[in-house]
Amino acid sequence: MHDTAPHVIRLDGLGNAEFLSRYAAPGRIGLCGGSDAVTMAIRRAQGFVTEDGHRSPWSHAFLVTGERADGHHWVIESDLDLRSRNLRLGVQENRLERYFDDEAYPNLAVLDFGLDADGTRRVLCQALDLVAGASHYSLKEILGTLFALPSSSLRKRRNLLASEGALYCSAMVQHCFEAIDLRFRPHIDGKNLTPHDIARAELPHTAWQLLREPQPGRKTRLRRYREAGRTLLAAISA
Repeated sequence: MHDTAPHVIRLDGLGNAEFLSRYAAPGRIGLCGGSDAVTMAIRRAQGFVTEDGHRSPWSHAFLVTGERADGHHWVIESDLDLRSRNLRLGVQENRLERYFDDEAYPNLAVLDFGLDADGTRRVLCQALDLVAGASHYSLKEILGTLFALPSSSLRKRRNLLASEGALYCSAMVQHCFEAIDLRFRPHIDGKNLTPHDIARAELPHTAWQLLREPQPGRKTRLRRYREAGRTLLAAISA
């Protein structure tokens, strides 16, 4: 592990493809902030846990697994993929290049917690077990996390809508890192963990960030909650 405090490096002038090609490596965590309705709702809802009350830059977390025989870099993630004809729901493997779209993903980060070869192997094996077990993505758990966000006491408890065998994106990443006894936010239940919580982990690590989106003005707590709820429900119903 690193011997220093969290080190955040903010970059500019790079496209997504170049940024990820430079910094994504096996065992590292990827974060992205999307621009569609569902991801914007997730980002707004996390305004309850951001430092300034703005929406979070992050809507999704994934685990980088590295280059395969096809010459492409791959990731493991738990996702609700509505972009293809065949709906994919749950833990899945995808090519890293799905995040090369600068417009769809204006914000990116790669986090390196300094895993050695054995730690990387254990984390990736945990992730592959989830792929093999077809762990699913639970919209119900997302709603449970959304409900708990305004309350630090609720976030410490088990997700009120937890589902057996289900893990959404950041909960999946946390589950994988538990293979090496690493918890990003020890005071938060793993199934209430958000992408923003991973970004704020107070553990020694290096984070490279590519932020190309201006932050919005400050909003009241009630307004953030209402806006996030309306947007998320509208997106799910669409």
